[in-house]
Amino acid sequence: MASITLNFQVHQPFRLATFQPNGNISAKEIFNHYFNHGLDKWIFDRVCNRCYFPTNQIILELIDNFKKEKKKFKVSYSITGVFLELCERYNKDLLESFKQLVETKCVELIGETYYHSLASLFEDKGEFIEQVNMHRQVMKDLFNFTPKVFVNTEMIYNNVIAKIVEDLGFKAIFTEGTERILGWRSPNYVYIRKYCFPNDPRPEKRIRVLLRNYRLSDDIGYRFSAKDWNEWPLTADKFAAWLAATPGQCINLYMDYETFGEHQWPESGIFWFLRALPREVLKYENLEFCLPSEIIQKYEPAGEIDVFELSTVSWADMERDVSAWLGNRMQQVCFEEIKNLEKAVKRLGDTQLLRIWRLLQISDHLYYCCTKWWKDGDVHKYFSCFPTPQDGFVNLMSIISDFKARVFTELAKR
Repeated sequence: MASITLNFQVHQPFRLATFQPNGNISAKEIFNHYFNHGLDKWIFDRVCNRCYFPTNQIILELIDNFKKEKKKFKVSYSITGVFLELCERYNKDLLESFKQLVETKCVELIGETYYHSLASLFEDKGEFIEQVNMHRQVMKDLFNFTPKVFVNTEMIYNNVIAKIVEDLGFKAIFTEGTERILGWRSPNYVYIRKYCFPNDPRPEKRIRVLLRNYRLSDDIGYRFSAKDWNEWPLTADKFAAWLAATPGQCINLYMDYETFGEHQWPESGIFWFLRALPREVLKYENLEFCLPSEIIQKYEPAGEIDVFELSTVSWADMERDVSAWLGNRMQQVCFEEIKNLEKAVKRLGDTQLLRIWRLLQISDHLYYCCTKWWKDGDVHKYFSCFPTPQDGFVNLMSIISDFKARVFTELAKR
């Protein structure tokens, strides 16, 4: 029997304001000066109405419909810390809606970096570890849930990241099932981190690696409403038949939660598809829905996954590497400036400035500075709140420079 995990990324960033230099702004006011709260609220309210509330309600109803059945409907969420902050600022009812889902016991929460940052790519992994622990704490505080499975920002993965996550106590980590790391193998099996560190534990102690089936995931996330796609229209019975015909232990579907109602509009039939999918899937004797933590208990690893640091993978763009955020000189300069501020910011011990620095790490800011062409470029442009990548860079770099001046001015006073 093949086990299906249905996983959703839930994230909204704090978007940057159009920067205007103002030396009279105090340290306490720079949060409102650097970030566009009006735009954040407008987008958050829109996506709440189009996606979050209706999709949560559908999933809650589906879980309830199958609660007395032998085979249950189950889903998992990776919810960023900044998304939860936006919930508390703009719509606490949405937070209660997610709590309702978790209380069904058919929903699993997946560990993340609190700020959806690129801290895992810093040479010093201390900040990455702090953000993972921050996220784990907020999951405990708000949902009384301790994640056992982890997904890094945008599925960024290499051997070092996997080892750190393993040392933090997680039992499994998600990443992209790209051919670059699989070769001839299938993503539809449980794997294990490569044996590559001194004093590595025995295989049974090493972290499991769960791979996203990107083709089947993107059939829903990207191609669902594409009328030029040779498989359009995608119906629930057709998709369920594809799943039933797919060999392997597990099929990991992972997509942005905004797929439902925001990226794929209601008029496309995406909500009807979601409502019908569980019933169509569970018609097949060889299919069932599972939580990620159940997968790693159920199946033994089929092999090792080896990803050297210089070959880091992610789920972004055609390259499935980190070029979506670090692919041009503008992005690299901003990343280096933010990273190099760590010691100074932490030496100050100012919680307000530390939070601002971490908010500047949100990966979306660098994503908006990407200069790729063709379909990847169109996706970056779709998400960006700036006319061009260059505008995004100038604005981000202006804020970083202003913030840097404030940090070193405060340090000089001591």
